[in-house]
Amino acid sequence: MPSIGALLFHLLSKLYEQTSVIITTNLSFSEWAGVPMAGVLFPATQVGLVILPLMLFHQLQLIACAIIARNLAEGSETAKE
Repeated sequence: MPSIGALLFHLLSKLYEQTSVIITTNLSFSEWAGVPMAGVLFPATQVGLVILPLMLFHQLQLIACAIIARNLAEGSETAKE
């Protein structure tokens, strides 16, 4: 029988770039971000190494979108003045 990590990996690989997926936990933010969370969700080293870059890439996309949105908002405020 496959492990829970393997089943979750299979599910996420099927859903990747087709729909949004939200994973929630009751861990503190420092435990949630990056490597510690990958170790909790994907105890098998190989699975964690595959998923971790995707998790970090999507976090970086969110940061970039926030920066772009802030710059656009500041630009529209400057244009109004």
